[in-house]
Amino acid sequence: MDTSQMTWDLEALYPDAEAWERDFERIPGLAEKFASFRGRLGESPAVLRQAIEASDAFDRLSEKVYSYAHLRSDENTADNANRARVDRVQSRFAELAPLETWFDPEIMAIPEERMNAFLASPELAFYRRSLEELLRERPHTLSEPEERLLGSLSDVMGAPDRTFEMLNDADLDFGRVKDEKGRSVVLTHGNFRRFLESGDRATRKRAFRRLYKCYGKLRNTFASTLDATVKRHAAQARIRHYDSSLAAALSGDNVPEQVYRNLISAVHGGFGPFYDYMKLRREVMGLDKLDMYDMYNPLLPACRREYSFAEAERLVKAALAPLGEDYAQKLSLAFTQRWIDVPARKGKRSGAYSGGCYDSYPYVLLNYDSTLNDVFTLAHELGHSMHSFYSNSSQEYHYADYEIFVAEVASTTNEILLFEYLLENASDPGFRAFLLGHLADEIRGTIYRQTMFSEFELDMHEASEKGTPLSADWLSERYFELNKLYYGPEVEPDPLISLEWARIPHFYYDFYVYKYATGMSAALKLAAGLRSGDAAGREAYFGFLRAGDSKDVLDIMRDAGVDLATPEPVGDALDYFAGIVGRLRRELGK
Repeated sequence: MDTSQMTWDLEALYPDAEAWERDFERIPGLAEKFASFRGRLGESPAVLRQAIEASDAFDRLSEKVYSYAHLRSDENTADNANRARVDRVQSRFAELAPLETWFDPEIMAIPEERMNAFLASPELAFYRRSLEELLRERPHTLSEPEERLLGSLSDVMGAPDRTFEMLNDADLDFGRVKDEKGRSVVLTHGNFRRFLESGDRATRKRAFRRLYKCYGKLRNTFASTLDATVKRHAAQARIRHYDSSLAAALSGDNVPEQVYRNLISAVHGGFGPFYDYMKLRREVMGLDKLDMYDMYNPLLPACRREYSFAEAERLVKAALAPLGEDYAQKLSLAFTQRWIDVPARKGKRSGAYSGGCYDSYPYVLLNYDSTLNDVFTLAHELGHSMHSFYSNSSQEYHYADYEIFVAEVASTTNEILLFEYLLENASDPGFRAFLLGHLADEIRGTIYRQTMFSEFELDMHEASEKGTPLSADWLSERYFELNKLYYGPEVEPDPLISLEWARIPHFYYDFYVYKYATGMSAALKLAAGLRSGDAAGREAYFGFLRAGDSKDVLDIMRDAGVDLATPEPVGDALDYFAGIVGRLRRELGK
């Protein structure tokens, strides 16, 4: 593939920096236009509609301007010009925040009888759902001066998150480490996973200890940023009269707290198959005890394969064929229109994500390193991007942005479809076992591991709400305890794993990670339906892709055929995992 095709085309968003500057300068005018409706929302349904339209115009351009700035910055986090552009956007938003904070309180102040009449009017028919969703938050909306004060502090309150990002992505230097061939290699976020996938245990251990010793040197700094972030969540919850940080975080999705706690309880009840998988790994690897750097290497290293990006593209397209011709045509645009930034490089933001806005391509950032895991990451992030593509194509801007709760469903469904395709087409028994091990690891990482993260996040917030400082010692001790509980008696972990909390960016995202586990639970069921060829099931799935925020998330998933308000999908997923482990035992003759 031409190397120019390996990076994303941000010129499709803005042809040059000058075009971005022009839109950046338009933002205050749109904010002022929106603010001109202040004090008038109760006049008539027509005026309220115009105010909402002005708000959407401001938000839409703001998202476009921010998307370009952060995508450019993520190309090279060490580039000062790119970073300065992000800082300018965030500072501008903080300056303008007081011009927006009046809106919710003013709607709340409209007398109930008058608001009910507004909601029944044809002028507000399109916006009725979002208005009712807003009114549901009436008990948690502050007065206009209070909202204005909070808005003015948004930039300052986000400082711990930005400090973590700069430490983790730009300033932290892991040095060099020898790979399995004895070559000295610069250790990065992007290639750390590859080291852990090495068939040579000494190589895995060297990389593991090198990376976490670097985190150990800055453990107090990382603890400070995380403690400040959790305190911010707790303070905002108190200010808005929520019972807890968890309740505040789930409120926007209208998800009961019990859904979160049911996930943790269900996984605790399903440790048996996980411990059995750990035992199987230990037996196959011929070890007395596993360590935490023994979790990602394939059980059959001789069956490990590498894939060029062109091969990854072919496999992903073939695996997603059950989604039909329209999906296939739209998926091809990701490659022909250059939605994807593929290669790892120094300074580039670590990890992978799908990003962009309503007026851009649904871009994908990768740090592709030719592993099977990277192929799955491609399928995963394209699942996000295709979800955004269908939602943006089907919904007006106001309802296009789907909630994070459902965000992991489409991405994980793509992963399951890729696994099933590879397994179905694997003629080599060793590679079939390799794939089964890969899927077991994916479920381990997405359901068990993310639930462990979720429990740790809940513990952090509950401790902070009780006044416990989240020191490096407290964080490390609690994390180590949970790690031992989840991985069980077959694992004797290196104490350095107690520092893993320091490198997890999702702990700054305010109760995000549980959605990976619920998302995979839903995906396992949806993927089975898609592969069965059931036309009605596929149409229901596309209804989910197109739904955006047109309904509550639990209702969207019920329409797709999965009731995430019950423990059943998680329980079914853990049963599926037990079946995979059993099948893997048989393939390995164990």
